[in-house]
Amino acid sequence: MTTLVLTVVGDDRAGLVATVAEIVGAHGGNWETSALAELSGAFAGIIEVSVPATRADELREALSVLEGLLSVAVHAGAVSSGRDETGRRISLTVLGNDRTGIVHEISSALGAQGVSIERMSTETRDAAMAGGRLFEATVVARVPAGVDVADVAARIERLADDLQVDVALED
Repeated sequence: MTTLVLTVVGDDRAGLVATVAEIVGAHGGNWETSALAELSGAFAGIIEVSVPATRADELREALSVLEGLLSVAVHAGAVSSGRDETGRRISLTVLGNDRTGIVHEISSALGAQGVSIERMSTETRDAAMAGGRLFEATVVARVPAGVDVADVAARIERLADDLQVDVALED
């Protein structure tokens, strides 16, 4: 089997996921992992599929018929992730007043300690009682062996006085 990673973007409308899934299935592919979202009227996603190696090019070609409906890019999946699986996996929840640059600051603080982000989702929303906007991020990351998880949380909390960080270990 060959792994392909698809990125899809287009105007949101009903049936987009079903259309992609139908093409993948019709070409012997298996939908493995995905993250899909509607953002400001656009549909965006990243999808990992496995397909028999002999049918990978056929699937690539079939997905090209979606042009106009969805922009689809097909990337070859890595044979080996090359990712260091040692260390500990953590979940971080970051909540605070929204401001420019917060994602850059969080990701830079994690990267400076060798922490690798595996998944991250963010959103902003109105602060119900206080007014203004709130920023919330959920991050799943891998902390290398030898790095103290408490130090990771403290470094993010130091980014701003108004950030709250909850850390949970995933074993």
